Amino acid sequence: MPGQSGKRGLTRRQVVRAGGAVALGLAAPWRSAAAAKVAPMTIVINQSPWFDSFRKMVELYEKESGNQVELDVNPFAGSLEKQRNSVRAANGQYDLLIMNSGWVAEMYFGGFVEPITTIDPSFKLDPDVYTLDNTVYFDADKKTMSAGGKLMSVPISPLIPLLYYRGDLYKESGLKAPETFAELEANAKKLHKPPSRYGIVQRGARGPASVSYDFYPYLYGFGGGIFKNQAAGDYTVTLNNEAGRTALDYYLRIAKEAGHPQTASLDQAEVIQNMLTGKAAHIMVVVSAWSQMDDPDKSAVIDKVEFAVPPHAEGFSTGPGLGHWLGGIARNVPDDRKRSALEFLRWYQTKEAQLAHAKFGGIPVNAATYRDPIAQERRYRWMKPLGEALPHAINIYQFPEASEVISILELGLNQAVAGNTTSVQALNGMAEQIFGVMSKRNYNTGKLPALPSGR
Repeated sequence: MPGQSGKRGLTRRQVVRAGGAVALGLAAPWRSAAAAKVAPMTIVINQSPWFDSFRKMVELYEKESGNQVELDVNPFAGSLEKQRNSVRAANGQYDLLIMNSGWVAEMYFGGFVEPITTIDPSFKLDPDVYTLDNTVYFDADKKTMSAGGKLMSVPISPLIPLLYYRGDLYKESGLKAPETFAELEANAKKLHKPPSRYGIVQRGARGPASVSYDFYPYLYGFGGGIFKNQAAGDYTVTLNNEAGRTALDYYLRIAKEAGHPQTASLDQAEVIQNMLTGKAAHIMVVVSAWSQMDDPDKSAVIDKVEFAVPPHAEGFSTGPGLGHWLGGIARNVPDDRKRSALEFLRWYQTKEAQLAHAKFGGIPVNAATYRDPIAQERRYRWMKPLGEALPHAINIYQFPEASEVISILELGLNQAVAGNTTSVQALNGMAEQIFGVMSKRNYNTGKLPALPSGR
């Protein structure tokens, strides 16, 4: 999943004392929004590439509000396990849950998150905050994440993939940033000079949410999808339609003809490392890796990497998959701690706080930040394409059994990338298994006829 870390994070109390606001030259125009004195609270969060910027935000909040926050930091899977245990206890240990897109539905459907307006009926989501395909809302009656539901969370990190490409190589070759998949393929082939440099490096390894996440922009960018219409409750499996076949054929072809020879074994860290070491002309990975590109301690391509909206096929729009994080308030904690969590979210969503977040290396959740002059600065050259792509971001899963479907995709896609099965066999097999999962859970589902073999 985007934002994961392969490290074993430490579960510990973070000491949150720093002069972040002073160092940034920030006044506190939002002080009144966070000035309410509230009880200490605890946030459970994962250790990830974007954690450091969030930690600095907590430090800034403490400095400006005088309120106390404890961070309980864990590996990706460990954070989920702690959240599951806490929300099912009689009295929860954690007040603010930093929830990944892969388990948000589980928390909503289970009734583990308190609707924000139940805590404070006057709370309003800042109109410039991205609702990320309406995943901040939940309609309990219709069992959907839709704008007609109750506000359940506030975005913490709006992670989607962007296309990273070598601007210096583009300039040398007279290329322009690709908008379509055809242009991306042509550019990748032109810049493919193995073994010193690969035209594009893609993720193909199997994991908790590895190759499947990197495949989503291709699947949706070709007009495909896993289900017919989740928002309407129609879980007919459409993965193995013509659009799905075209998308997977493209993913496999570009890997074979302009990609890394070990694509099937590459995970997110290896993909990013190939770009950092100058071995890749293109990668399409989560935006949170942006700060590494100009990091003198990590990068051999400082100031050479540019960013673009994920490409799409002619006649379709870009379709980056959400791998975002939302902040939800646990239902089974005391009311004073619920209010404490809400005060933090009230402050966190503001433009001013999110400008600080960008300066700390984070990804802002407020669209006003992307319109700020900061977005024109060279260091923040990723902001303009991200601001253009976020309105098109797609919530891949709106049901609590998402992990079962992800596991099916991970295995099937990895086998296809490794050459152990054809694209048609992989798509038909995955579609049949996903249909089985949805049927077993009594969803309104169906399936398409199998793609004919030999295609």
